[in-house]
Amino acid sequence: MARRALGRLGHLLFVLWAVSSLTFILFRLAPGDPTINFLSPSFNEETRAALMKSFGLDKPLWEQYFIYMGNLLQGNLGQSFLQGKPVAVLLADALPNTVLLTLVSLTAAYAFGIVAGAFLAFHRGGLVEAVSIPAALATRAAPEFWLGMLLLAGLAFQTGWFPTGGALSPGREMNSFAERFMSGDFWWHLALPALTLMLYLQGLPLLLMRATMLEVLNDEFIVMAKMKGLSRWSVVMRHAARNALLPVVTAFALGLGASIGGNVVVETVFAWPGIGRVLVTAVQSADYPLAQGAFILIAASLVTMNTLADLAYAALDPRVSVGAKR
Repeated sequence: MARRALGRLGHLLFVLWAVSSLTFILFRLAPGDPTINFLSPSFNEETRAALMKSFGLDKPLWEQYFIYMGNLLQGNLGQSFLQGKPVAVLLADALPNTVLLTLVSLTAAYAFGIVAGAFLAFHRGGLVEAVSIPAALATRAAPEFWLGMLLLAGLAFQTGWFPTGGALSPGREMNSFAERFMSGDFWWHLALPALTLMLYLQGLPLLLMRATMLEVLNDEFIVMAKMKGLSRWSVVMRHAARNALLPVVTAFALGLGASIGGNVVVETVFAWPGIGRVLVTAVQSADYPLAQGAFILIAASLVTMNTLADLAYAALDPRVSVGAKR
């Protein structure tokens, strides 16, 4: 067990190093000048050189890299070029918004998908299945921005039932996430982004749950449970559903990590102040430290959720734990 934990820790550190190094190189090779956001069209080269020096971009690339990695080892993500604030502070302010959006949409999607998938597996061949499966495939295949724009057009612009973007109505200011969390206005703004992601995500757990349920319902232990005279509810919920949940739980944990950084499109469409929007703004303005910090956070969340998925899988299936001990 200890060896496995150390292996996971080593994997996490390697991924973070690889992502940090790759983003460092790519941003400096990409077109774009971080000084252009601070200089007027009539600037001179001396002013630009002074600004590059203040950003630490006047040094050779290899020296910049070692300074950057040294700062990372100390937990210092640097300072945003554009906003002049520590990257860690900016990410910490945006992260709760992304996490909440992810948890709400992903939980709703998987709750609906698990129940609907189990229902379709147990009532196979009906009209509901004939309609539900194509609908699930269609929402999964549809681009997130298209779903978002469709909901915006129908439920925001046309009817005015929901706001068109942001996290708070104009004129309202709340300093802490706790204040926003307790605000009805905040949840009103969250509704459409969460619904967009929920519609996009629910197809996977629905189809996965249905497929695994159909496979489990034909297993010998299910047949034995039926022969013992157990009720249909007991057979489905206590035996079949528990075993069918294994791949769904893994998909949920992986989806949680991926959604932390994968909400870029939805956060951009709805102007939701999360990590995705921070990343887009940083890339557009060539704000190297902020963009690199966002990528590192996304990579860390992916690897962490992957590890938690393994642990959850082992908890649900004792055979995984037994195999690990051997």
